[in-house]
Amino acid sequence: MRAVPFSYSVRNLWTRKLTTALTAGNMALVVFVFAAVLMLDAGLKASLVATGQYGNVIVTRRSAVSEVQSSIDRTQASVIASQPELATGGDGSIAASKESVLLIALTKHGASAPSNIPVRGVGLDGLSLRPQVQIVAGQMFRRGAAEVIIGRSVAQRFERAGLGQTLRFGARDWTVVGIFDAGGSAFDSEIWTDAEQLMQAFRRQTYSAVVAKLADPAAFAALKARLESDPRLTVEVRRERRFWRNSQALTMSSVGMPSVMQTMRSSSASAASMMASAAKGGGTKITVASAPVFSTASCTVLKIGQPS
Repeated sequence: MRAVPFSYSVRNLWTRKLTTALTAGNMALVVFVFAAVLMLDAGLKASLVATGQYGNVIVTRRSAVSEVQSSIDRTQASVIASQPELATGGDGSIAASKESVLLIALTKHGASAPSNIPVRGVGLDGLSLRPQVQIVAGQMFRRGAAEVIIGRSVAQRFERAGLGQTLRFGARDWTVVGIFDAGGSAFDSEIWTDAEQLMQAFRRQTYSAVVAKLADPAAFAALKARLESDPRLTVEVRRERRFWRNSQALTMSSVGMPSVMQTMRSSSASAASMMASAAKGGGTKITVASAPVFSTASCTVLKIGQPS
């Protein structure tokens, strides 16, 4: 049996120019979308991993995948903030911040629909625990006042988020007294204020998380074992950097890869439909195989026969 010459395959591609072009376009689209998702993944990793400090721990409710979903009552928060592994400040106080995180809706410049923005209520040490966060305009908010500081990204892209302007949420007017830069981390897209004021405005009785600094990073395992086995608590203890790395993975699993798979399915199905239509117009009968289009970068299987 003689092998089919390579020149036959080349001539076949030229003869079926439309089919060849559609197949090449389909593959190019898949490669483009996959590359875009890889770039998204790299950007999220650089942003979210840079958000956490290796020497910090974050304590959330067990099984909570984000701070917004977590809930820690005041008694539990006090127990967490009294552990011997935690660092102390110059005044002898524990370097810990009891924090409340929730979402509000703000409108971007030129947009008609609002977007969700995290608002973080922080404790006295909230700023000092994140050395990458620096106030670049204005001043720190005052404790007990309806004042906020805003990440540079939010200040640039959203309405009424500039220095000296007023935002309304939680049935209160909040004055923007400062703009901070977080070095490209996720905090750049947040609004910060006094935790107690935020909880009062939204009638919340519990915190979202407790963030604290370890006196010795090597003491993490001992702290984790004690808190997670304490019958008074139902919490999970993670290094802050690991927490944000997991957030990046969760974001990609819920946004990035499903988009790739959907694009692959759509582009494959569209290419098959266009090829079938083109062949029908040229007098060739094409039946798309009944097998489903798989979520991979493979070609769609076609059954080609003579017109009846």
